[in-house]
Amino acid sequence: MNTEPKISVQTTGETTTVFATDYLNKLSGEKIERECKRQLDAGCKTIVVNFAETEIVNSIGVSILLGVIDAASDKGASVVFSDVNENTIELFQMLGLTNHVIMDNG
Repeated sequence: MNTEPKISVQTTGETTTVFATDYLNKLSGEKIERECKRQLDAGCKTIVVNFAETEIVNSIGVSILLGVIDAASDKGASVVFSDVNENTIELFQMLGLTNHVIMDNG
């Protein structure tokens, strides 16, 4: 059985959307981080992390998202969190992540 999370990516111009899995933890977070950094190195100016399928983000997932935000900042790019559920929004607000990203919930 393959438990490796599949990360979907969609690029349009200088914007890349990375679709997070249902549980953002170390394994899926590292895949998201690698893909985001790869896209930033390729000249991407906006990283959108779509949380439509995400139910839970653990502390390691939050730490990895901070790494994505930092990498984007270093490249002069912006990060957008989209389709985030209410519980995760509250977590991101409490931890201050919303101060460093654009929130887009439609």
